[in-house]
Amino acid sequence: MARKPKLETVAKEAGVSTATASQVMRGAGRISDATRKKVLEAAHKLHYVPDGRAASMRSGINREIGLVIHQIANPFNAEVISGVSDLLEAEGFLVSVLDSRDDVERQRRNIQAFIRNARGGLLWVPADDTDDTTYDLLRTHGIPTVTFLRHLPSEPFDHVGIRDADATRKATEHLADLGHRHIAFLGGKSRSFVRTERIAGYSDVMQERGLAEPLVWDTEDDKMSGMEAMVALRTAHPEVTAIVCNGDMVAIGASLALQKMGQTPGHDVSIVGFDDVQDAAVSTPPLTTMAVSPYQLGRKLAQIMLDRLQAPDTPPTVTQVAATLITRSTTGAPPAG
Repeated sequence: MARKPKLETVAKEAGVSTATASQVMRGAGRISDATRKKVLEAAHKLHYVPDGRAASMRSGINREIGLVIHQIANPFNAEVISGVSDLLEAEGFLVSVLDSRDDVERQRRNIQAFIRNARGGLLWVPADDTDDTTYDLLRTHGIPTVTFLRHLPSEPFDHVGIRDADATRKATEHLADLGHRHIAFLGGKSRSFVRTERIAGYSDVMQERGLAEPLVWDTEDDKMSGMEAMVALRTAHPEVTAIVCNGDMVAIGASLALQKMGQTPGHDVSIVGFDDVQDAAVSTPPLTTMAVSPYQLGRKLAQIMLDRLQAPDTPPTVTQVAATLITRSTTGAPPAG
């Protein structure tokens, strides 16, 4: 097995001192262009990679950030991750992503792994039922932490989230204004703060407008589950003419199910999604949704982490992003009769 190249080997290859090679690799010191070029060419030839842990010890800054999220395969999360990575990597940070699958034990192992490997900060969607020992773990090790989506008001962490109740309120009002009275909420299974807020916004409008009793239909937030749930919902409640969805994937699945049943989204049943992932605009038909710009959310999350690293003693901040109704083809007036 080949030996890992050392800085001393790079210096020897370039014909310079180890101190000079170190300055070049750190971008420090007054080094001539010719010398810098020789060192960088030697490093490239030898496949030398600087020791990030040693650099962190010298600078006091670890340039690796951990991101613990749920269901990486979900397009919303994929766009968030892209936003986080693009901004942090442009600032010289590396992002490590782990999927906790909303499991508290798996989440704890993920966080412990980040601590063992001395990540410089944690971007985190807390799992449902996260216990106090996990929060104690982060506080004990002094890990700069920004929570995402699920707010923990009692914990001293920065937070980036969505005005969930306001978003589903707008979605339900849109459907009510079109004339729908029997509106269901479709998607999600957990009793997390986020879903509870979304259901609350929907239910409040149903009650304030004197519409039918709120109907919440649980299902996983993916396309296949949305298809299956839509068939079951239509069978059990044929009176429903509109649905507010917990996410775009379940909404797109519901739309596909309607078409398989010979019905038209936006005519027979109106559908509003949540997130405005890229697939929403190009689905058939294009999906009406509550847009929160997941890529930009990821960039906002990354910027809050950068701000925390630069000013570690400032009070925690809470950023709540408003959703915007994007009207496309899956909403319209209820069918006549």
